[in-house]
Amino acid sequence: MLKTLRRALIAGAAVIALAGALAPADAKPFRWANDGDANSMDPYARNETFLLSFTLNIYEPLIRRDPQLRMEPALATEWTQASPTVWRFKLRPNVKFHDGTPFSADDVVFSYTRATTGGSNIKSYFASVKGIRKIDDLTVEFDTDGPNPILPEEITNWAIMSKAWAEKNNATVAADLTKREESYATRNANGTGPFMLKSREPDVKTVLVPNPNWWDKATHDITEATFFRIGNDATRIAALLSGEVDFVYTVPPQDMERIARTPGLKNMQGPELRTIYLGFDQLRPELQESSVKGKNPFKDRRVRQAFYQAIDMQAISTRVMRGQSSVTALMLGAGVNGFTEAQNKRAPHDVEAAKRLLAEAGYPTGFEVGMDCPNDRYVNDEQICQAVAAMLARIGIKVNLNAQTRAKYFEKINTPRFDTSFYLLGWTPATYDAHNVFLNLIHCRDLQRGRGMFNNGGYCNPEIDKLTDAMAAEVDRAKRQAIIEKANKLLQDDFGYIPLHQQTIVWSMKTNIEVEQYADNFFPLRLVKIK
Repeated sequence: MLKTLRRALIAGAAVIALAGALAPADAKPFRWANDGDANSMDPYARNETFLLSFTLNIYEPLIRRDPQLRMEPALATEWTQASPTVWRFKLRPNVKFHDGTPFSADDVVFSYTRATTGGSNIKSYFASVKGIRKIDDLTVEFDTDGPNPILPEEITNWAIMSKAWAEKNNATVAADLTKREESYATRNANGTGPFMLKSREPDVKTVLVPNPNWWDKATHDITEATFFRIGNDATRIAALLSGEVDFVYTVPPQDMERIARTPGLKNMQGPELRTIYLGFDQLRPELQESSVKGKNPFKDRRVRQAFYQAIDMQAISTRVMRGQSSVTALMLGAGVNGFTEAQNKRAPHDVEAAKRLLAEAGYPTGFEVGMDCPNDRYVNDEQICQAVAAMLARIGIKVNLNAQTRAKYFEKINTPRFDTSFYLLGWTPATYDAHNVFLNLIHCRDLQRGRGMFNNGGYCNPEIDKLTDAMAAEVDRAKRQAIIEKANKLLQDDFGYIPLHQQTIVWSMKTNIEVEQYADNFFPLRLVKIK
């Protein structure tokens, strides 16, 4: 049976046979599928929603989010700002890791060091932190380089790891996923969370089982959770339609109606906080993937504006996304603190204006450029890139599209390589606040200080950087909002990025499955109910 499943998943067969079908009648196994894998069991390996969501079923943060995205205690029972530059966290007593070792302040201090060194991809969480210290076994304090009223918001996805386990297994430093490094933590896990890792087959399946010694009261009724990576959309939806999996995401918009008509199945959908956008290499003196030699056309604002105005976002929303998206003009979406509808106005789609801008910039016949795009990360991601390429062709831009799986894609375009000229990416601010967007995507790249960690194109505007620092420290809400709006306007006027849309979250499942849909597209198994 397992061999049949593996062959089916690898070959992309239309029908798959799942081992979970052999579970006893009174058991409640949960089988779910996505188009991409988590790529690592190390929660510091990549600052990416699916990997973080998956590993946070095993590991836990000091503070977690409830279904309304409000902060609530997890491994910390309380947190206070002892002074403008000191945050104190009281830790939960009598918590144990899955291997039975006790959780304490030593693990928090260790996890901070691990998260800010080596191959960790979550260093930006601690951009304002100067250091951490243990006060006693159940108390730690963070020192910040200035007032930071939102530090607790910034670390809700920071998983705490076991110091003893990491030292025992030579995993004290996070392996660098961009260099294809591995450590014991890449394929193994030891957290304090509601589920434990039973088995791991990368890009095939991963099995989790409930933690019988979890400190919290379990409300789920899962006896075993098996995740399958099924890259092919048709195969993944076929597995749901045939009853061989209980839950799927990502769901192609074109399949929603078919699922809704199928007895025993249902869709759940809602707006997502993630913004899908296009970025340019604006740092290198010459693009790596372009017919233009000796200079970088994306350094010219007119070229960036031409690309922006050549893209018909209403057509993408209607034809590619089947109405399952909200077109945006900002790098932060509705629901993110700092968003204002008044600023959410796109420059008009105008092909002739785009052609004139290119001519003014010295490219009357256009030019050739490479474009990087994932094909298993966002809803219809490759199709969006194909549509963009076709639209840019109308103004003389020949796009050489490189669509690939998320593992290869992130390795190419993210830190430290930033090996891209033009790319599509998505970002959900972990704090649900504008500052996270500006700090990670828009701030001039300063990797040592954890700023601009995901500014893959190297955009840099020192005036916006000053505003980013100001919005981190300002406590007056009206003044802070004014700072955010000023930064938004500067970025819009500069055409530093091309925001596209916020996709709609669509999850599909059997009607006997009850879940909580988070607006950040996190999927906590601890809240799953099976009727």
